[in-house]
Amino acid sequence: MQEIGRLRWRCRRGMRELDLLVGGWLENYYASASSELQAGFRQLLESPDPELYAWLTGRYRPQDPVLARLVDVIRAT
Repeated sequence: MQEIGRLRWRCRRGMRELDLLVGGWLENYYASASSELQAGFRQLLESPDPELYAWLTGRYRPQDPVLARLVDVIRAT
């Protein structure tokens, strides 16, 4: 539970669209995601907001295959 609380805090990005996308995925899918996707999500939250926004809106694609897969999963949900 402590980890989820920390992740919730890190999902607060200051941009409503990002807050909804990453926060929503955390609340609805993180717990049942594979350990690979969970690790990718933690890594994703380390990304700067402009980069994260570009990925999640489909403007760019992460070069890291795990992050690319996670972005696809978040965009599909």
